[in-house]
Amino acid sequence: MAEAGHNNNVMMWVVFGMLLLILQGNAAAEAAKVRHFKWDVEYVFWSPDCQENVVMGINGQFPGPTIRATVGDTVVVELTNKLHTEGVVIHWHGIRQLGTPWADGTASISQCTINPGETFYYRFKLDKAGTYFYHGHYGMQRSAGLYGSLIVDVGEGEKEPFHYDGELNLLLSDWWHESVHHQEVGLSSNPMRWIGEPQSLLMNGRGQYNCSIAGGAQYSSNSTKCSLGGGEQCAPKILHVLPNKIYRLRIASTTALASLNLAVGNHKMVVVEADGNYVQPFAVDDLDIYSGESYSVLITTNQNPRNNYWVSVGVRGREPKTPQGLTLLNYKPNSASKLPTSPPPVTPLWNNYTHSKSFTTSILALMGSPKPPTTFHRRITLLNTQNKINGGYTKWAINNVSLSLPSTPYLGSIKYGLKNAFSTVNPPESFPNDYDVMKPPVNPNTTTGNGVYTLTLNSTVDVILQNANALSENVSEIHPWHLHGHDFWVLGYGDGKFDPKRDEKKFNLKNPPLRNTAVIFPYGWTALRFVADNPGVWAFHCHIEPHLHMGMGVVFAQGVQHVNNIPKQALACGLTGK
Repeated sequence: MAEAGHNNNVMMWVVFGMLLLILQGNAAAEAAKVRHFKWDVEYVFWSPDCQENVVMGINGQFPGPTIRATVGDTVVVELTNKLHTEGVVIHWHGIRQLGTPWADGTASISQCTINPGETFYYRFKLDKAGTYFYHGHYGMQRSAGLYGSLIVDVGEGEKEPFHYDGELNLLLSDWWHESVHHQEVGLSSNPMRWIGEPQSLLMNGRGQYNCSIAGGAQYSSNSTKCSLGGGEQCAPKILHVLPNKIYRLRIASTTALASLNLAVGNHKMVVVEADGNYVQPFAVDDLDIYSGESYSVLITTNQNPRNNYWVSVGVRGREPKTPQGLTLLNYKPNSASKLPTSPPPVTPLWNNYTHSKSFTTSILALMGSPKPPTTFHRRITLLNTQNKINGGYTKWAINNVSLSLPSTPYLGSIKYGLKNAFSTVNPPESFPNDYDVMKPPVNPNTTTGNGVYTLTLNSTVDVILQNANALSENVSEIHPWHLHGHDFWVLGYGDGKFDPKRDEKKFNLKNPPLRNTAVIFPYGWTALRFVADNPGVWAFHCHIEPHLHMGMGVVFAQGVQHVNNIPKQALACGLTGK
């Protein structure tokens, strides 16, 4: 009898526990919201750096509106293309699009471009808290100004693993005075006309050309002091703080070209988040951020409360011909027009890679983060080279294939088994053993292609990104690589050519950071591991806009047969539009 009574008690607790879970589930479902946004994309006159120009805006504003939502929410963006002569798409950078690969916003990969006058509904669920952003993913529309912030808060009752009193947001970008169309024609010409360095660096869409807010005699500066009243479109967005508080500063980089370094005068920064994933907190005086990356840092406002302090960004990895971007950390109740007592922080030397590598390799996953599988099923080695095609056109290529996207989106052509939509030749898994990554290519000629790496669903894939010398002697550039639809573990970095026997032993399988963007340093390699667990077709590419435009990317497909409910409009072009 006692046994029966005990069993009844156990059953009662099990039922009670299940009821509790159901009630919690219902509460969570009720808390999750559908957030609607109605956006018109159009060109507008704007003065991002005090020089009037044409930018690609959303609802008449630049940068586009910030989306702020909570984990579990569904975002619906009703996007109308009001550009007169070009299509448009928007990619939600860092959002994995679980179950909605058609909403990833990649032209020719996940969807058709939205034609002038058409409206497309993006609908996707936010599955992870973090600092993200969105941007155009067709042609070079990101360079034209089509971007904005996307911030996902933790769910109700959840806590971040760190405390802060207030929050600040910085979206970093670079800006050219020459139109994107002009730039595209130059890149596609023979000989190529390079876009050059940006005229200005923008913080939240604001910079100053030909003058500096830190100009003039006070800092023995050579630059002219800007005369700004504060209401201008190019007036810096001041970061207002109270003394003796902890602030979370969210930073994302949507630059087209520039690798940046950010510093806050007299304040240490504690890095706590990278690409929507928590990291082991570590303190730095300055932080390198490559295109496609995002971070959260904590700053404590414990400096002299009678002063304001500089926030500066400067160029890294390329010889800087662009002045620093600046704004102020304004300690209330000081006037925001009160300039700091000392000059802005000096950006580390552009080619001090020791400094860059020291920062990058300090990023480790927070204890309790998901660990990578200990073995892989498939390894793909991707050699990054600059090449020539058809007697002189310059391209970037991966394993000597420069990506040229098809007119029918892969998601549709693979799902419906359409023949002749793209090349069925498998792209190369690696490059010849005797290739010397330290020298320009012996044969600079390349080919274009649009083949796909088909991955087995739920398999573990290692990618080795291998950098090399470009066409000119002694030139190897930084390339930040971004993966759509997944996060990956960064297992390690190294110099020279990757050697599996020697280098695999150095892989960090204990606490590698989870990221969606990772950099390869000049003449170096970076090792990544991810699980192909998200059915769809996903871009993996260099996040430098002109490099992608010149073919620097690959395409991964997995489990496409499991993708359902693709909206007709996503595939209303090419062979799927017939």
